[in-house]
Amino acid sequence: MKFDRRSLAALGAAAAVSLAFAAPAAAADPADQAAVAQSVEAFRAAMIAADRKAFEALCADELSYGHSAGKIESKKEFIDNSTNGKTTWTTLNFSDVSNSVAGSNAIIRFMLTGQTLSEGKSTDIKIGVLMVWAKQGASWKLLARQAFRV
Repeated sequence: MKFDRRSLAALGAAAAVSLAFAAPAAAADPADQAAVAQSVEAFRAAMIAADRKAFEALCADELSYGHSAGKIESKKEFIDNSTNGKTTWTTLNFSDVSNSVAGSNAIIRFMLTGQTLSEGKSTDIKIGVLMVWAKQGASWKLLARQAFRV
């Protein structure tokens, strides 16, 4: 394909017009960033307390909750299994947390470390976690969670 000065000038003008009308990338709302961070911390606190009411408020009805061993749970299954008392968290920390809000969705990544107690046996846990939160009304709800072994 051969270009002359006239076609290059037309191509440049078209590119300039396209750039002028392109929507700039919107920066994440700092209030949303803070609200998502608060929701993640509330979720961590609910895990330690095995708090059914908090989980009900924090989880979307459509929740898909993936464990590092591959087990997938619905909202009901996750909440039932997290609050039945069979396994409890004795320590639980989220570190290296990254929080990225994109419109009405947020992507959270972190390292989860802690210790569980189940049938008198203590187990150390260290996994990576990806969470997807969705803004529903004025609240951020956990829509999806997937853990992975590190």
